[in-house]
Amino acid sequence: MLIVMSSSATTEQIAAVRDRIRDLGFTPNEIPGAVRVAIGVTGNKSALDPALFNRLAGVQEAVAVSKPYKLVSREVKPDDTVIELQGTAIGGGSLTVMAGPCSVESEEQTLTTAHHVRRHGATILRGGAFKPRTSPYDFQGLREEGLRLLARAREETGMPVITEVKDTETLELVAKYADILQIGARNMQNFSLLEAVGKLGKPVMLKRGLSSTVKEWLMAAEYIVARGNYQVILCERGIRTFETMTRNTLDLGIVPLLRQITHLPVVVDPSHGTGVATAVTPMTRAAVAAGVDGVMVEVHPDPAKALSDGPQALTFDMFEQLMQQVERVRQAVGQPRAS
Repeated sequence: MLIVMSSSATTEQIAAVRDRIRDLGFTPNEIPGAVRVAIGVTGNKSALDPALFNRLAGVQEAVAVSKPYKLVSREVKPDDTVIELQGTAIGGGSLTVMAGPCSVESEEQTLTTAHHVRRHGATILRGGAFKPRTSPYDFQGLREEGLRLLARAREETGMPVITEVKDTETLELVAKYADILQIGARNMQNFSLLEAVGKLGKPVMLKRGLSSTVKEWLMAAEYIVARGNYQVILCERGIRTFETMTRNTLDLGIVPLLRQITHLPVVVDPSHGTGVATAVTPMTRAAVAAGVDGVMVEVHPDPAKALSDGPQALTFDMFEQLMQQVERVRQAVGQPRAS
């Protein structure tokens, strides 16, 4: 249930509604909004009678919410969630480009890549310090040294950093350095990790699981938001199908669907979505045309020597060309560029 407060509701009246929800054995969730104060009710197993709240002072209306993913639904929050950090906004209709290496490998590789993607229009630096790999014998990342290099790149370029957190044990360390915590596809339903990042309050990018439905994905996001953290970004990175010519099948058809049913920002990762460097630019163009809030692409100074995911990494020249083409598509569809 969603309880919409009147525009003149006092702080005491809002607090009284929260207390009433707790007295009934449920959890109040104050929902940030541009034009209204609203409180979502979670923890109830069945529908609640609106009369429980309609008579309380300051309440405009009590509305039933039909979706199981209550707090991430547009039923609860009709306006877009916009995440702002260090002068960069994600969501609200503008386009954000996140770019950088799959893995942080060295100081030279990281700083050179960071400066290049910044120079050509990226506003957020991506890079992996902890790398959960399919094989235990593959490169696992530089770990804290990698985090330090990302922090150094942020100092030099001014770009916020997004990097993956793979477990609760290393969460505190990663959060010390990262501006956005990325939860990878394999961890989408790691509920302990979802709850932990929800309590932490830092911006989180939640990647879609390899074989997850949209409902499962949104319910995973609900775990984070239910702990009080509304700074969640959804990232479509391709799903596993019968096709073997590409690494995954990039499901761009869900972009307009997500726009209708959730207020969370939507980002597309065409690098993991295709696994083929030459496919990244065309699918980035398509994602921008579909109306995403951002794209995330992998860039490497020498993809043939990359320690992870070299076949899908763009060269510096390819990234420059991608940004030129993205700019034309962005202008064609009338989408503003993120600052």
